[in-house]
Amino acid sequence: MKTLLVAEYRDGKLLGSTNELIAFAEKTGGESAMFLVGTESAMPAFAGKLYLAEAAEHGEYNPSVHRDLLLQVVEREQPDVVVFSHSSYGWDLAPRLAYAMGAAQISEVIDIVDSMPVVPVCNAKLRRNVKVNTDKAVYTLQAGAFSPDQEPSGTPEIEKIRTDIDGKIIFEGYEAAESGGVDLGKSDIIVSAGRGIGKPENVEMIAALAKALKGEYGASRPVVDAEWVEHNRQVGTTGQTVSPKLYVACGISGAIQHLAGMKKSDFVVAINTDKDAPIGEVADVLVVADLKQFVPALTEKVNSL
Repeated sequence: MKTLLVAEYRDGKLLGSTNELIAFAEKTGGESAMFLVGTESAMPAFAGKLYLAEAAEHGEYNPSVHRDLLLQVVEREQPDVVVFSHSSYGWDLAPRLAYAMGAAQISEVIDIVDSMPVVPVCNAKLRRNVKVNTDKAVYTLQAGAFSPDQEPSGTPEIEKIRTDIDGKIIFEGYEAAESGGVDLGKSDIIVSAGRGIGKPENVEMIAALAKALKGEYGASRPVVDAEWVEHNRQVGTTGQTVSPKLYVACGISGAIQHLAGMKKSDFVVAINTDKDAPIGEVADVLVVADLKQFVPALTEKVNSL
């Protein structure tokens, strides 16, 4: 499989998601090239051909212009698959490019099995292998789904590209999201509630353990979507990315969207009644127990110390 990886450059910097694109290419094997609208001062560690368009000329965000640049590269490279990160940039540009190519577009790919993309379904409780019925395809990759075994290395072979097309969008800059409530990124200890806590009243139990441990409490997306916990405590790809010294996952199954937000935690304790829950694959300690019994007992023990 020949892949074209679309790296992202934002606010003058190459994004770290580039490494996940490289990990995807390594897993699928075959030849790969990369596309970037950026600068030569912010180059990826990539041992292959890099098609570079200057951000100063073509803009960090300009969908019609970037689509035209990508179509040039697709014409030269003839990749089987064009791969974006599942980000605001990828959400916007991937379907535009797929339509122009007459190619299938698959969003939120989390794995590749027998050359077929795998996507989550039923709120990430199930997975589906997708058979593409076009010669070429465009994928977006779920954040955290593909991680390199080691830091990528190499120096790319740069080929400059440009276009005279003017986009209709005027990019004025980035606007930071409003901050409010707790900043989980600053906490060394986080205790998070998942769907397995059962009911909103049990959030207090999770908060009590977090307080006993002198940390903060967080939550997975289903808990936030159910409005049991405010959004500023959500951990995951659509919430906060955290890297505490201790992360306690209570009743969290371990969907890739949540794992992507806490995978850099130093030590992970998972409490779940299902010994085969995916969270167990990343946990340093898996407690197979009813959290409604275990968490209060643990809280009492910590408070007695």
